[in-house]
Amino acid sequence: MQAEINIGTVGHVDHGKSTLVRQLTGFHPDTHSEEIKRGITIKLGYADATIYDEKGVLTTDPKDKKSAKALRHISFVDAPGHETLMATVIAASSVMDGALFVIAANEKCPQPQTAEHLMILEAAQIQNVIVIQNKVDLVTKERAKAHYKEIKEFLKATAYADAPVIPTAANAGLNLDAVLSAIQDHIPSPKRQDKQEFRMHVVRSFDVNKPGAPISKLVGGVLGGAVVSGVLKKGDELQIRPGVLKQKKNKEVYEELETDVLGLFAGKDALVEARPGGLIAVQTHLDPSLTKADALVGCLVGKKGSLPETRYELTVQVTPMPRLEGQFSETLVINEPLVLGVGTSTTVGFVQSANKKAVQLKLKKPVCLEKDELIAVMRRSDNRWRVFGVAKLVD
Repeated sequence: MQAEINIGTVGHVDHGKSTLVRQLTGFHPDTHSEEIKRGITIKLGYADATIYDEKGVLTTDPKDKKSAKALRHISFVDAPGHETLMATVIAASSVMDGALFVIAANEKCPQPQTAEHLMILEAAQIQNVIVIQNKVDLVTKERAKAHYKEIKEFLKATAYADAPVIPTAANAGLNLDAVLSAIQDHIPSPKRQDKQEFRMHVVRSFDVNKPGAPISKLVGGVLGGAVVSGVLKKGDELQIRPGVLKQKKNKEVYEELETDVLGLFAGKDALVEARPGGLIAVQTHLDPSLTKADALVGCLVGKKGSLPETRYELTVQVTPMPRLEGQFSETLVINEPLVLGVGTSTTVGFVQSANKKAVQLKLKKPVCLEKDELIAVMRRSDNRWRVFGVAKLVD
């Protein structure tokens, strides 16, 4: 079964995002070896769950599935909280339909990435947000109440001032039914664009072959991602841009890829077709060396001949985020680098010219994007990258 909605988990590092996902789905989203070693989320993680109504109580793990009523199948997209991985959070926001904003009660609100993640949610125009006041079991009742007031004050001048705040102790699995009730009430499944051109953002890519497997048993590479519009079926011919880096005539260029769909999966379930909503895996004929280690993350996938051009330069109008007074110099300067989040792609754009109406950028890595697509912009301040604003194409 394919999930019908993608719900992100965002928030400061070590506030309990991955633990919450594990408790809701039974699956820990941190599967990369370095994540397990360091105990933090580095890459985008995802896990699915079905919300059941069992005798009036919402759960994802009913004691009796036969008598419980299945309400909705959902995907969680788990974003990292560490400040050095903010570009990955921006990539995650491009496939979110709503978000759980996790804020730990045992630390003062806001922490640095709490504020940064809030701006990313605003920049991505994520409308449906639930605040998870986690780790309330680690503080006194009085401190939990004071922390709740800090959260409300933090959100007061934002689009999320009225977002529900749900206290939890995710590590102990407490109050998760209230989280599920809030999801049902405040994060509806959006109306999907099934009849538009097929588009999918690549979130992960894999070589699923085991080391030492005989050549006769090898299978093609797998693309993991989120369908944002249209419908995909087995046998469809695909185009992937910008594709892979090639060396041609002493020059580095990106070469698009073409393949066809061998199979579609949601978790371990095979699909007849894939529609917008939830995360899917696409089995292809691609050489697995091209898809291993997330090599195609950031690519845009469409049916053959339908994708917009690959762009090595962009002309955009940049809109700074509110509440940034004093954090950045007023004007962009020539050759200043900006980190850009385009779909699930992250690239660097160097300023070629800038005025109030348009900024021309030369990209270190090309991107493929729609004309009306929102671009997240990060700028360097105090020796680190910070969310600066959003941009749209003007050419």
